[in-house]
Amino acid sequence: MSIITISRGSYSKGKDVAQKVAERLGYQCVARDVIIETSKEFNTPEFKLIRAIHDSPSILEKFTHGKEKYIAYFQAALLKHLQKDNIVYHGLAGHFFVKGVSHALKIRIIADMDDRVRLEMAREKVSKEEALRVLKNDDEERRKWSFNLYGIDTSDVTLYDLIIHIRDITVDDAVDIICGAVRLNRFKTTFESQKIMDNLTLAAEAKAALVHIDLDVNVRAEDGHVYVESRAPLTEETDLEDEMKKIVSTIPGAKWVHIKTIPRVKWSDGRLFP
Repeated sequence: MSIITISRGSYSKGKDVAQKVAERLGYQCVARDVIIETSKEFNTPEFKLIRAIHDSPSILEKFTHGKEKYIAYFQAALLKHLQKDNIVYHGLAGHFFVKGVSHALKIRIIADMDDRVRLEMAREKVSKEEALRVLKNDDEERRKWSFNLYGIDTSDVTLYDLIIHIRDITVDDAVDIICGAVRLNRFKTTFESQKIMDNLTLAAEAKAALVHIDLDVNVRAEDGHVYVESRAPLTEETDLEDEMKKIVSTIPGAKWVHIKTIPRVKWSDGRLFP
């Protein structure tokens, strides 16, 4: 039992690889349906989630935290899927969210730009120049997204256990390689690794539940204990602590809730400091 995350660019055949790996192993294959599920669960328009996940933050958003709540919603929904094990996830951000989980096999699928351009031209009926522009822009948006939100460059090879170049290695070859790798003892679920996964999932669910109250909230979980750190105005500190405890305590698996607030001064004009 394992988790497989497949990071891929457009037209890299990563989707084909993911679907065939899932079929071979009898795993569930997850991608866009996570976005749809998240949209329903948090009553959030799907197009906003898609933009939050795929578009890099603007200068304004980096200061106003316009995307954080959508990312928190998506992370919670995805981790709830991955927590079940026997999952192949293909798409953006999966490998970010399972760092430290030893039974997660993290794959990067790449392909030659010329091959990607030909596929883009055929599918979208555009010129070679336009296809190249679109693909380069898409790659750059994904790189900016991960760097601005997590300080991580998706091209960093240390993020992955395997990088597979689809060229001489075919889609079927890639499937063979991945299925062979995931059967190694190294990627089998253990009691300890599942506990880490459970803690990550609980923390993500708690953050998603609280992010509408405090966009800067930090949450971690350990064996049913949920630790919440929030910045609250002095005049609202007690009320917010009570509200947060009430919300988190309703989440399955949350046995104890610990709130730590770092008071902020609220000026008469409504501004907060620091």
